[in-house]
Amino acid sequence: MPALRVCVVLKTNSGGLWIVPQVEELRRRGHEVAVVLPPGPGRLPSELDRRGIPVLDAGFDFRLRPQLRTLRGLRRLRRLVRDFRPDVLHYHLYASALATRFATLRLPARRVHMSAGPLYLESPTIRPVERLLWRLDDTVICGTAYTSELYGRLGVPADRRPVVTYGVDTDRFSVRPPDGAPGGHRDEVRAKARAELGIDQDAFVAIMVAYVYAPRRLAHHGRGIKGHDVLLAAWRTFHARHPRSRLLLVGGGWTAAGEAHRRDLVDRFGLDDDPSVTWLESVPDVRPCYRAADVSVSPSLSEGHGAAVEASAMGVPSIVSDAGGLPETVDEDSGWVVPRADVPALTAALSRAYAEFEDGRLARRGAHARDRALRLFDNRMAAAAVADVIERTARP
Repeated sequence: MPALRVCVVLKTNSGGLWIVPQVEELRRRGHEVAVVLPPGPGRLPSELDRRGIPVLDAGFDFRLRPQLRTLRGLRRLRRLVRDFRPDVLHYHLYASALATRFATLRLPARRVHMSAGPLYLESPTIRPVERLLWRLDDTVICGTAYTSELYGRLGVPADRRPVVTYGVDTDRFSVRPPDGAPGGHRDEVRAKARAELGIDQDAFVAIMVAYVYAPRRLAHHGRGIKGHDVLLAAWRTFHARHPRSRLLLVGGGWTAAGEAHRRDLVDRFGLDDDPSVTWLESVPDVRPCYRAADVSVSPSLSEGHGAAVEASAMGVPSIVSDAGGLPETVDEDSGWVVPRADVPALTAALSRAYAEFEDGRLARRGAHARDRALRLFDNRMAAAAVADVIERTARP
């Protein structure tokens, strides 16, 4: 089809690296792409610059507060988009969607909103607003089947809410040893990862990879949505029964409020005095942590696909809650699904994983998880599917 001008809008420059494969696929097809981000440095603008992808400064932080600066920011965003003259506006994350919808009213461009997670649709405050605002989108790409179902309840026709996962880099997140590592035997790589983390070679290791978000008053009864408190409560009982076990938490607090909540969890569960729990706030590369693990745990109260797809790509089976799109990430051969916020159920699932760890069956689950990730969650397939939707939306 004729080359398109595609403007991608994202509210963050500290994350969002998952847009890179999508942008590269669009460019591979001959389309011109520019990415609008808030001002300031970050991993995403650095990576885009390294690849020669134009980055446009939005001039504001996408916080839609009732202030004059918000109107000025929306006006600047409108001028930026108008000057680029896109055929398609492609925006991710809900604040980006709101800002772009309002700033570009009546501009001649098709609009594709890609929804990363369902939390805003679970809010009783936001949901009735979105029932009206989705009509400003030509297409809503839903990162999970669950999100597509929620949009269906708001009246979005099925052909305007396709499901495309964000996916995972299955080459980078792989059971193979890291680039340049000597040898190549998986057991050697695992042993090295455990030695560097100070974890006994014969221990059963559960891992949870997630930032800590502060509780939100209007969502999930003011509890942290990632479910750290659920896992830590389950761990107390589980570890008492299985002392040859370790819990590895990876991820610090998201914003100062998130870090305050993390410190509250550390104090509440006495983690400073618990040698069975290691909490790494930040790591340069999460893959060695997965290589040291036997099972991944995602006990979220609200989630898209989350860390479970990374774990699967690394050959690690998962225990997930029944929240959002998490049940889509496992099947009966690759993991377990438990009711959200159910401490006894999560404790029982950890015990089942431990039993399979002891008799050698857990590794087979990991191999199945890896095969499933290759079939369903590879980000190159996902990027091609996103590009297909954008091209289809752009057709007159």
